[in-house]
Amino acid sequence: MSKVAAKPAGAGPFSVFERMVAWRYLRSRRKETVISVIASISFFGIMLGVATLIVVMAVMNGFRAELLSRILGINGHLIVQPIDTPLDDYAAVAGRINGVAGVKYAIPLIDGQVLAQGEVGAGTGALVRGIRGEDLGKIPLVANNIKQGSLVGFDTSEGVAIGQRMADNMGLALGDSITLISPDGDITPMGTTPRTKAYPIVAIFEVGMSEYDTSIVYMPLSEAQLYFNLENRAQTIEVFVDNPDAVDTLKPAVEEAAQRPVFISDWRQRNETFFSALQVERNVMFMILTLIVLVAALNIISGLIMLVKDKGRDIAILRTMGATRGAVMRIFLMTGAAIGVTGTIAGVILGIVVCLNVESIRQFFSWISGTVLFNPELYFLSKLPAKMNFDETATVVVMALVLSFLATLFPAWRAAKLDPVEALRYE
Repeated sequence: MSKVAAKPAGAGPFSVFERMVAWRYLRSRRKETVISVIASISFFGIMLGVATLIVVMAVMNGFRAELLSRILGINGHLIVQPIDTPLDDYAAVAGRINGVAGVKYAIPLIDGQVLAQGEVGAGTGALVRGIRGEDLGKIPLVANNIKQGSLVGFDTSEGVAIGQRMADNMGLALGDSITLISPDGDITPMGTTPRTKAYPIVAIFEVGMSEYDTSIVYMPLSEAQLYFNLENRAQTIEVFVDNPDAVDTLKPAVEEAAQRPVFISDWRQRNETFFSALQVERNVMFMILTLIVLVAALNIISGLIMLVKDKGRDIAILRTMGATRGAVMRIFLMTGAAIGVTGTIAGVILGIVVCLNVESIRQFFSWISGTVLFNPELYFLSKLPAKMNFDETATVVVMALVLSFLATLFPAWRAAKLDPVEALRYE
């Protein structure tokens, strides 16, 4: 009865012997300095490429999330506008819409463009939003970020609430007066004269989005009705819902609850161009930054090809000692893959560290350079956001590993095809 010959220990695919040789080729010797430098460049290239991709994607996700939360925190998810007749029954319509399942609250509003002027200095454009005090208290992004003053008694205060940046730009403080000038003024025998009125500042808020903090003026609804000649009327009703992504399912119920002809638009229609541009920019940045990883992977190819050429005699000796073509190929696969895997892992760690401290890093470089990096006046937000997405991070990791693995195939195949007789003949 014959016995099957025992398989020598360490002789299988990816055995201890193959891993040992691959590890030996990764370590530099004095005459292999160039190869070691190329391997190091490949490692750092992949690490920086992966880290850059993770950080950029996280920052762009943070941008979108922060902008979305602020845009939807200030503006309604559904905007109800009257058709044919003025919205003089706004209180009853808002009350009925409030009763629709899935609606958090419905707020009657008056919007108007004005020129705002402080006690000194030039004026600036502003958006006046006429709103009831109880409704303003329902908007947490404003109500929870009052820096000075209070919204208590807002309806009877005959004053306004303005953003912190508007107050800073105009040199205004709590209790000062802000003058609002509307081009839609009173008609006189001499023509239309702009309407001008000064209002005391009863509250100053800061939502963290410069576009809102520099331009919005909240005014009691009754005052806005008088100022814009809209007595007992509202222009729109903004509806805030529990799930902004489900506004399509709520439109029929809201329209039915209005019990009058209305036109309903949602937040996606009003901001479609803006968020589409963000998505396009994000996709383009991903493709461009992927080239960093690709370049690093090409460095792996050049480094391994030089290693194969330098180790031609070693490969020939391994072959004559019984190593198969597959063993030689696996040795160089592991050598190149080790660079890609360790570079990717280091890149992920570096990317996570940067994402967790991105605002501190921004402040540090602002201090070093003496300039304001990420100016809120240009980028809308007052701080640099970063929000990592697990699926995107996993995609970056898989892409880097795949590119690194593909980069090792050709040099490994070339090493496996090396003829030991030819290699030893020319040594």
